[in-house]
Amino acid sequence: MTAPLHKDSWQYRELNSLNPGLQTLSDGLTDLVEDGHPVLACTADLQYSNGLSKFAAAHPDRFLQFGISEQNMVSAAAGMAATGSMPFVATFASFLALLCCEQIRTDIAYSALPVRLVGHHTGISLGFYGTSHHATEDIAIMRSIADLTVVAPADNSQLRAAIRASANHTQPIYFRIGRGRDPDVYDIDTPFEFGKAISHGNGEELTIIATGSMVHPALKAAQSLRAEGRSVGFLDMHTIKPLDRDAILKAAGHSRTIMTVEEHNVLGGLGGAVAEVLADEGAGCRLIRHGIEDEYSLIAPPTHLYAHYQLDAAGIEARAREALA
Repeated sequence: MTAPLHKDSWQYRELNSLNPGLQTLSDGLTDLVEDGHPVLACTADLQYSNGLSKFAAAHPDRFLQFGISEQNMVSAAAGMAATGSMPFVATFASFLALLCCEQIRTDIAYSALPVRLVGHHTGISLGFYGTSHHATEDIAIMRSIADLTVVAPADNSQLRAAIRASANHTQPIYFRIGRGRDPDVYDIDTPFEFGKAISHGNGEELTIIATGSMVHPALKAAQSLRAEGRSVGFLDMHTIKPLDRDAILKAAGHSRTIMTVEEHNVLGGLGGAVAEVLADEGAGCRLIRHGIEDEYSLIAPPTHLYAHYQLDAAGIEARAREALA
């Protein structure tokens, strides 16, 4: 039986040298500790997957290891928040959103407790681990829970900025993050505000709205089309709840078509949220929702899955060309 990677092993050091984003969560929490916030970090035997091992080494008195007990961890975090602490709960997004849904709704959101829920390895990023570990329903679940903010940072810099911005946020938050391997989109000092989309230009023919891990490849697709003279706008919708309705309606006002891009089921996610806004306001704009069609995703290496579902830059560009046609 192969032993798990230890933080001092060369394999673990090599992994982190190749993927330093695994440490961003720890770095963000350390920022809050240094600012005097009562941060506690909790995980379910995944400190080497989400990078909290770095935080645990620096602040062992603020780190709680719950083992394979996710529901208990979420309920315990509610108690921590009720007594004045600022708990961050981190585990695989598929476990957090599905397995712990009742605890999140009743113990945290209904009680209006400022727990920070960090669902990592979202979408199809766990590849070979299969359906039990793929998180393609979590946006739909989390945004349907009242008084729960849902945010999906595009890269490590935006994640760290979002963690800083959460310091004085009174409501519970669900952070939807990948594997820490997303290419950089933003500089470390780029401002972040919950509920305010970031515009990367307007377009008369098409506006692409993407979130989380899809921002980088979708932005590349938009830039490629612009280089050919096409009028393509782009919005980074990092906050899915509360949604930036004004940004969506502005895009609908000057674009003939809107295309949403997400690493998620097309039902109930970003595309569904944008559709609700357009329908509510009677905006006369065509909408194309691009993501995983209503199915359980295949099992394969993540790179192969992104290509299969046209969620890499080439695939997104191809879908955008279809929209433009």
